[in-house]
Amino acid sequence: MPLGTLERSAPPLFKQGPSALSRLAAFSALALFLMVADTRFQITGPVRQAIGTVLYPVQWLMLQPVEWSRHGSGYFQSLQSAQAEADAAAQKLVVVSQQAQQAEQLAQENIRLRKLLELRDRLDTPAQAAQVIYDTADPFTRRVVIDQGQVHGVEQGVPVMDEGGVLGQVTRVFPLVSEVTLLVDRDQAIPVLNLRTGARAVAYGDPTAEHGGGIELRFIQANADVREGDLLTTSGVDGVYPPGLPVARVAHVERRADSAFARIYCQPLAQVQGVRHVVVLKPLTDHLPPRPQPAQAEHGKRARK
Repeated sequence: MPLGTLERSAPPLFKQGPSALSRLAAFSALALFLMVADTRFQITGPVRQAIGTVLYPVQWLMLQPVEWSRHGSGYFQSLQSAQAEADAAAQKLVVVSQQAQQAEQLAQENIRLRKLLELRDRLDTPAQAAQVIYDTADPFTRRVVIDQGQVHGVEQGVPVMDEGGVLGQVTRVFPLVSEVTLLVDRDQAIPVLNLRTGARAVAYGDPTAEHGGGIELRFIQANADVREGDLLTTSGVDGVYPPGLPVARVAHVERRADSAFARIYCQPLAQVQGVRHVVVLKPLTDHLPPRPQPAQAEHGKRARK
């Protein structure tokens, strides 16, 4: 409206068409018509499909950050769970490995104990079981300490065996423990018998490294009938070791032209390294018949006359 005129009509900005109520009624009727028409004739289906097809790329782009975040969190959760499962599996594997090793060790120990029991049943000499506590600290000797002593009836000089054969001899006895010198000790000697030939000899300890720790038959003639594989047992002539106990097997026979004696190296049948369970034999004098007294001997002579 120009300034200075007398026109009182409202400017176009404030001109009003149909009332709000009439527009509401018209739009409500149109919406009702469209709903009824869509229900009856499905007239908006193609329009809805076209709009959905047009908006699908936009919708897909809008959902990608959500999917990435969801997959990323799932990936990290899966990675953490996989690491936790791997750690649990590794710990379980360690436990199972330890149990398997313990089971194998117990099985081997059970086999040795059964052999010891069978050996003790076969022996004519009374024996008692013992366990090796530790090896002596002296590097120049081959000795072990067992958990049987004077209070258990162990005496000095008695033989000690494992399931394989003669292991050594008790050389020191204490109240609760005893010290056993092995056959491979350089100060140890044992009378033996070759079962194949019946020849007697004396075996000495040979702890040298090149032979792995064994025993040696000394002062045997170079032309003596000794072969590799011959079995040596105790001869019993010393009154310490009962006869017939397995001792060693001949491993190597060395005959030299410049010596009148052969060098015969033998491998002990007992486990001289890492032995745990042994049997200690009783002294031979405990089960020998007592010597007759002079009066009894005179009475026996008279009775024979």
